[in-house]
Amino acid sequence: MKSDLLVIIPAYNEEENIENVVSFIQKKYSKYDYIVVNDGSRDHTADICRKKGYELLNLPVNLGLAGAFQAGLKYAYARGYSYAIQFDADGQHRPEFIEPMLERIKEGYDIVIGSRFITTKKGSSLRMIGSKMITVAIKLTTGVRVADPTSGMRMFSKNMIEEFAKNLNYGPEPDTVSYLLKNGAKVSEVPVCMDERQAGESYLNVVNSGKYMLKMLISILLVQNFRKRG
Repeated sequence: MKSDLLVIIPAYNEEENIENVVSFIQKKYSKYDYIVVNDGSRDHTADICRKKGYELLNLPVNLGLAGAFQAGLKYAYARGYSYAIQFDADGQHRPEFIEPMLERIKEGYDIVIGSRFITTKKGSSLRMIGSKMITVAIKLTTGVRVADPTSGMRMFSKNMIEEFAKNLNYGPEPDTVSYLLKNGAKVSEVPVCMDERQAGESYLNVVNSGKYMLKMLISILLVQNFRKRG
């Protein structure tokens, strides 16, 4: 029986993690449909998915997280899913929080974010300072406080799935959340816990984290004022 929720798992060079992530969802959370979006991985991610018979959308080139997730949303739109959630392939996201996020979005929200910082204070690392600054920037430009704007665990309604599927310049990033808030989207947060990456290394090292935070701030404070909606 088809679920009304699709779990989208973008994966780039996640051969060390993908089997654990998908097999856990299959065994414990089989009520949800899922799709692995292999983002042009250079390792054996796609081979493992094929061998295990996982639901796979295989991209021939690397599009980056935004492009891979948008491809997943196009898949969700084409197949008529009511909800879709971004779920990391590195083992950081915990599927037990999908249900409370689903309950929340069914209350009439467009986007529900799995937030680490509703009841927990942010630390003083460069990434956390950047997250605080993005929270302030979104508040200044939209009037809405988003406690965990950089959380990758985001759930989208049917309307948002269509919005992302039909607009090529949409990536699931804090600046897009800010833009959609300005355009009337209803956003909520649900408290979650996240684990450390199970294996491998994240591309978000200190330098890349700094670049990312700066890019988001510039986009939220300046670029979004000129963005056109499709």
